[in-house]
Amino acid sequence: MTGTFINIVTILLGGSIGLFFGARLPARVKETVTAGLGLFTTGLGIQMFLKTSNPLLVLGSLLIGALLGEWWKIEENLEALGDFLKSKFDQKGEKTFVQGFLAASLLFCIGPISILGAIQDGLQGDYQLLVVKSIMDGFASLAFASTLGIGVLFSSLAVFVYQGSISLAAAQLNQVINAAMMQEMTAAGGILLVGLAFSSLMNIKKIRVGSFLPALAVAPIMVKILEEIPTIFAYFQHIALKIFS
Repeated sequence: MTGTFINIVTILLGGSIGLFFGARLPARVKETVTAGLGLFTTGLGIQMFLKTSNPLLVLGSLLIGALLGEWWKIEENLEALGDFLKSKFDQKGEKTFVQGFLAASLLFCIGPISILGAIQDGLQGDYQLLVVKSIMDGFASLAFASTLGIGVLFSSLAVFVYQGSISLAAAQLNQVINAAMMQEMTAAGGILLVGLAFSSLMNIKKIRVGSFLPALAVAPIMVKILEEIPTIFAYFQHIALKIFS
């Protein structure tokens, strides 16, 4: 988990610098910076989505994921966690605390680098990929914290739980997730990033992005099911031929 710890340090360092200098920036500059982050996040999300080889599969995973997310009240639970952290650590009562926590957590956790880097770190002790991600996250947390406040720093908790869990379970995940499953999971994650940009960064439309998080698990499961359909069909065909021959 060395790479994950490096990632956490860069987020805290970048976020702290952003908090220190953020108070000295005019409101219009903060709004422009946030919009820039929104545009960048949108572009990154589109780039990730274009890697899909089956857009309908991504759509299905998003719809199923949304139903599961609303059933499990993921968005409400994430907001409740943000409110709890805010009550404990945000003495100024900043309205952007939860927004910063959710936006930064999603941005830092969604994407192939988080998963692949954590797997490499857990399996081989190779954390080079996570170091590259750490540098990017450090600069992003600086920009986020300067506009969205201290909530961004607490996204490091989400990174610790998410990437740390993947690293610890790396051996098992490496045997289960193949390239096609990773590809569609990345595409679904790209759509979530676009939703994040529209909702939290550019304030175009409020989207309950947290409720779509199960799509990241649904997408690879759907890929696996589609891969197994020919085998299942061939099995039943063989049984039918035995019965009617």
